[in-house]
Amino acid sequence: MSAHASPQTSRPSRPAIPILLAVLAILVTALSAPAAASTAAKPTVVLVHGAFADASSWNKVVARLQGAGYPVIAPANPLRDLAGDAAYLSSIVSTIDGPVILVGHSYGGAVISNAATGHPNVKALVFIAAFAPEEAESALDLTGKFPGSQLPTSLITRQYPLPGGGTGIDAYIDPAAFRAAFAADLPARDTALMAATQRPAALAALGSPSGPPAWKTIPSWYLVAGADQAIPPAAQRFMAERAGAHTSEVRDASHVIMISRADTTTAVITAAARATR
Repeated sequence: MSAHASPQTSRPSRPAIPILLAVLAILVTALSAPAAASTAAKPTVVLVHGAFADASSWNKVVARLQGAGYPVIAPANPLRDLAGDAAYLSSIVSTIDGPVILVGHSYGGAVISNAATGHPNVKALVFIAAFAPEEAESALDLTGKFPGSQLPTSLITRQYPLPGGGTGIDAYIDPAAFRAAFAADLPARDTALMAATQRPAALAALGSPSGPPAWKTIPSWYLVAGADQAIPPAAQRFMAERAGAHTSEVRDASHVIMISRADTTTAVITAAARATR
């Protein structure tokens, strides 16, 4: 009988293994690239505080936005005069590459509406219980347009020297009235700290007439604080409707809605960001 060679099973050669690993690496890179690109494409959110507050009033919102992958800047608003404050914010926007969402609280709303002019990368304005003045209107004009604000009877003033000579007048909220007028839905221990560390606003800033408002040409969102004792809710609804803003409201929220309702505030900002990509 003749011997027959037994058939041998074919085995992959060793060079096939590195090739397989290379293919897997390419696939992993391709799958992860869209996620990286998506994060990079998110707009920078610039949060602008108003009178009687500072940038730390945005801390809860900053943490949520950063957790969602948004670049965030919360600059110190000078609170000296509207034109100067808007020019300062405009200079910050000029340093940002890519799309920007401008968010303003209270007097910060007037600042963002003036600062956005001339910046095509500003894709949305978000007003959080904020002033959205028409040209020539001031924050004081709008506060007095509807009844309900406790600020006129709660302010105390202090003089300060102007750089070029003369004297300016700063307005503060009387600490005894601070919680009721500004932050009634926060614990008293928190509002006592806020009252002690509040940033005053120059009366010249609150009384400065606005320039042409950017909300006439840039999409806007508005979050109404329904129990606001600083800017009457009726004034907020009026400004939101006039601006044609996408509007939502929290019925029992105080003026500092970005602190007491940080989740809702963040949701409005991210809705604006998604809608204007």
